[in-house]
Amino acid sequence: MSGATGMPVREEWLLGISGGTALLFFFDGDALVADLSNPLWLALLLGGLRHREQQYNLQGANAYLSVIIPLAVFGLILPNFTVSTEGPTLFRVQEIFLVLMSLGLYGTFLAIQTNRHKSFFMLEDEGGEKDHEHRVTRSIPFHGALLMAYLLPMVYLAEKLALPIDHGIEILHAPVALGGVAVALLVATPESIGAVRAALANNLQRSVNILPGSVLSTIGLTIPAVLTISLVTGNPVVPGLQNADFVMLLLSLAVSVVTFASGRTNVLQGTVHLLLFLAYLLFIFAR
Repeated sequence: MSGATGMPVREEWLLGISGGTALLFFFDGDALVADLSNPLWLALLLGGLRHREQQYNLQGANAYLSVIIPLAVFGLILPNFTVSTEGPTLFRVQEIFLVLMSLGLYGTFLAIQTNRHKSFFMLEDEGGEKDHEHRVTRSIPFHGALLMAYLLPMVYLAEKLALPIDHGIEILHAPVALGGVAVALLVATPESIGAVRAALANNLQRSVNILPGSVLSTIGLTIPAVLTISLVTGNPVVPGLQNADFVMLLLSLAVSVVTFASGRTNVLQGTVHLLLFLAYLLFIFAR
C-alpha cells in the first residue's frame, strides 16, 4: 500500500530560503492544482482505454478527499476572505491554528491508513489477497531510511535546478509560475510512472493510493512547513490564490469529488481531468 505515507514537502520553499531575510514566501498552490489533474488524467485515460472500466475502493478515495478539501480551503482559499490582516494573508494565531490542524488531520489520516482502517485502501479480491500473503513486509525504520535516501538527493537536485530554471524563465520572459510547475512535475514523475503502470495493469486502487496520496502529503506537509518557517524567520506568507488560480482550484476539487464518487472510472473521467490540466497550462501563459 502506498500513498500519503510518502512525504514530498514541496521544494519551492526550500529553494526560497537562500533568497535572503526579506524574502516573501508564497505557498505554491499552482503545484497543488497541477497535482489534482496531472498525472491523474493520464492514469484514468490509459487505464480506461485498455480496460474500459476500472474499480477502486470508494471508502479510501473519500478518505483522501475528506482531508484534502478542508486543507485546501483553509490554506489557499480562506486567506482571501479574512479581515484581521491586509491582503490574502493570515494572522499569527490563525497561522498557528492552521499548522496544528494540518498536522493533526494528516497524522489522523496516516493512523487510519496504516492501522485502523487498512481495508479502505485495498480492493478486496482473491488475487490481491494471494499477492498480499506472499508480499515481504519491511520494517518502519527500513522505509524511513529509504525515505530519507530519496528526499535528500531530491532536495539537493531541486536547489541546483533552481538557477537554470530561473535563468530560462528570465531569458524566455516566461511566467514565474512556470518554475514551480517545472519542479512539481519533476518531483511527481516517479509517482506518475507508478500510477500509470498500475492503471495499465488494471490495478486502479494502487493508482488511487499514489495520486490523491501525493496531493494530500503535498498540502498536508507543505502548509505547516512554510508557516513554521514564516513564524521562525518573521517573513510573511501570502497563501491565498487569486483570480484564475482560485477558480481552477475550486473546479479541480469539485471534479475530483465527482470522479471518485462511484467506485468505478472510465475514459470520461480521464478526459475531463486532461481538459482541466490543459486549461491550467493555458492560464499560466494567458491570464
